[in-house]
Amino acid sequence: MGKKVLTVVGIVIFLLILILANFFLKKESEKALSQNSGTVIQKESEESKVDILNVTNENFESEVLQSDQTVLIDFYADWCGPCKMLSPIVTEVAKENPDVKVVKIDVDAEQDLAIKYQVMSIPTLVVIKNGNEVNRAVGLIDKSEILSLIQ
Repeated sequence: MGKKVLTVVGIVIFLLILILANFFLKKESEKALSQNSGTVIQKESEESKVDILNVTNENFESEVLQSDQTVLIDFYADWCGPCKMLSPIVTEVAKENPDVKVVKIDVDAEQDLAIKYQVMSIPTLVVIKNGNEVNRAVGLIDKSEILSLIQ
């Protein structure tokens, strides 16, 4: 009888921990989403600040297709682990290449853009020059591969 009670208590504690973890993760993702929606993300570093624009369907044409710069688009989702791993690398590339405009598109919020660019997996990086796609990479890639995409 004592073993059964301990097992049930253990299961209840485990479930409570899962519920609390889910609650806190959901709160953090909602907070991040509300802060980033349609805004410029400012990344601070020791040397400089980098602005990475969250692009929406409304400003896509003016910010991406009509840009006179090469544009690197990072298609991502807040829940995507590889996207979170790629984000600091993309930020570093943006900081080191001021001639390249780096933007992010949340595939959950901007499904039409994800469909238009046939994003089947995330993260996906797309390079646009003069309004046309010139390069693409799918999945977690390293900095040197991103640099070769934008060349």
